[in-house]
Amino acid sequence: MRIEISNKPIQEILADFEVILVVDKNLNHKFIKDKETLEFLNFKGDGTCLLSKEKRLYVGIKALKFDEIRIALANAYKALKDLKISNFKIASYICGCKTKSFIAFAEGIFLGAYKFDKYKSDKKEESSLKEIFISTDEYSDTEFDINHAENGLRIGEIMANSANFAKNIINEIPEIYTPEKMAEDAEVLASDYAGLTCKVYDENFLVSQNMNAFLAVNRSSSHPPRLIHLIYKPEVEPKKRIIFVGKGLTYDSGGLSLKPSDYMLTMKSDKSGAAAAMAIVKGAAELELPFEIHAILGATENMIGGNSYKPDDILISRSGVTIEVRNTDAEGRLVLADCLDFAQDLEPDILIDLATLTGACMVGLGEYTSGILGNNEELKKEFKKYAEESGEFYTILEFNDYLRDLIKSNIADISNSASSRYGGSITAGLFLDKFIRKEYKDKWMHLDIAGPAYLEKDWGYNSFGASGAGVRACLYYLFKITKGEK
Repeated sequence: MRIEISNKPIQEILADFEVILVVDKNLNHKFIKDKETLEFLNFKGDGTCLLSKEKRLYVGIKALKFDEIRIALANAYKALKDLKISNFKIASYICGCKTKSFIAFAEGIFLGAYKFDKYKSDKKEESSLKEIFISTDEYSDTEFDINHAENGLRIGEIMANSANFAKNIINEIPEIYTPEKMAEDAEVLASDYAGLTCKVYDENFLVSQNMNAFLAVNRSSSHPPRLIHLIYKPEVEPKKRIIFVGKGLTYDSGGLSLKPSDYMLTMKSDKSGAAAAMAIVKGAAELELPFEIHAILGATENMIGGNSYKPDDILISRSGVTIEVRNTDAEGRLVLADCLDFAQDLEPDILIDLATLTGACMVGLGEYTSGILGNNEELKKEFKKYAEESGEFYTILEFNDYLRDLIKSNIADISNSASSRYGGSITAGLFLDKFIRKEYKDKWMHLDIAGPAYLEKDWGYNSFGASGAGVRACLYYLFKITKGEK
């Protein structure tokens, strides 16, 4: 897909189709050319209206906001992709910052164009739609810098393609996508960029590091675990060292605390945190961000068999904290406990873990919203504020000591499952907090992406399946702190 900026008036741009965004339900916007027809069809900006004879598509948009632009451009692409056309044209719709508006344009197109049909035998023909022309004629030379527009399109394409990279990993089936496959993909990714390196550690390394919580989860899998360490180093002196830790359960059956069969379906998505962390590093390398960025991925399966770890077991983690196992389906936090401890050896300035950790987060916040947990209120507020422009939804969940009491154990330092069914996303975050050293308490955030990571229906510019949750939010956050914005 190629997006081209043009200074020509839109009527002078030759294209197969024209897309017009409808902001005003009264149809009084200057770009609207078919008011009588739209009134006859009772179109007031809800959804799309395709006028085949006029070769125009009208797309409703609630307001000129960044995420609404993304949704509108995704809807435009979806409405036109099956037509026998090779291009369409559209005026530039600027909301606030011009560069950010063009970032949103590109994100909407590339996110809307994503599909995962690898296993469809009756694949649709590849869309002939390959070009989009954006007219900037409505802005004078003093108002508009084409370089800003082109830079915005470049950034938006990187953001969207990073999320789509994560989606491909998450959507891949568990038979194919094993811990070894994730390690392979990380190595291939590192080979594509000069500033990226990758280290892959096997089960023998995990034994040597006393990562017994991580190893316990893997016991009944026929696929050995992998600890994957991706490192991006910029050409300039890095401003900060930022570490992302991702939960990489390539499949989760629940172990001996076996999931009901309908809850097992979609558990290929339990690797979403690791996929997101890998995609963030990819995006950072392409954006040439001035940070040293690490991704620590704990890749394993949680399966069932004669060697499974059991409720009532006591595990000694890498940090020395002992864990009473009360539920083998609370396995992601065991993997993260050892991975977070490993990550802290690298002395991060900011430490963020991403995980499809709890169904409780989805129950509490709905399927479109992720939870932000941690000790540093300012850090959490800053992340939420900066992530908003990505269009991802986040809610801050607060720790409290009454909930901390629920994960106390009578026979170990901590229990991996709370004694109450309530507040499950917070008690899971408090469990992880036990493995954060004192000097990193205020530098750490936990993102529970269980709700939006995988969807069984289309949502905005996200198609059925993986959404790449966390990828663009974290890249927007990094982009903002690069500029020192407040």
